[in-house]
Amino acid sequence: MPIPKILIIPGSIRTKSHNARLAALAAKELTLADAEVSQISLLDYPLPLYDADHDMISGPPPNAVKLKKAMTAHHGVFITSPEYNASISPLVKNMIDWVSRVRERGETPYAAFHGRVFALGAASTDVFGGVRGLLTLRQVLELGCGALVIPEQVAVGNAEQAFDEMDNLKDARCAAALKALARRLVEVAQQIC
Repeated sequence: MPIPKILIIPGSIRTKSHNARLAALAAKELTLADAEVSQISLLDYPLPLYDADHDMISGPPPNAVKLKKAMTAHHGVFITSPEYNASISPLVKNMIDWVSRVRERGETPYAAFHGRVFALGAASTDVFGGVRGLLTLRQVLELGCGALVIPEQVAVGNAEQAFDEMDNLKDARCAAALKALARRLVEVAQQIC
């Protein structure tokens, strides 16, 4: 079986982010599932707020181009995203908006979102674990960008208490869901390799 390349994008740049912790744990699970894993921080790719006028006059910013290249170099993408007011985080939405505008000559729209598989996770201090935000993120990726998003996802509720001192998930069901999600992402990404 080919070894798929998986890119992990934590959708939070906050210090001690629960979603960054979930992303690091996902990296571990994906590696154990025989994937080649890369993890980035959106802190290293600052972007202005998406503005169609800016896009038309200046084109996408260099960091949007770099993010698009990072995504297209992988067979799968795992995004962990916090929930903001029962929706997608502004950081993740802005990243998607900019990356969706990057096109090489002769390339179809939304090229970064086609030909690879996406998986979603969230960690939140509320009991729902960010699941409402994942619904919006799934809609943006599937309907807005035409991405293939696997149905499995993980939502970690009460995130401030969900991780042990080794940054593993305390709840066995949640840990099993993350492991199953990682394996499923690798399985589908192998079909794309």
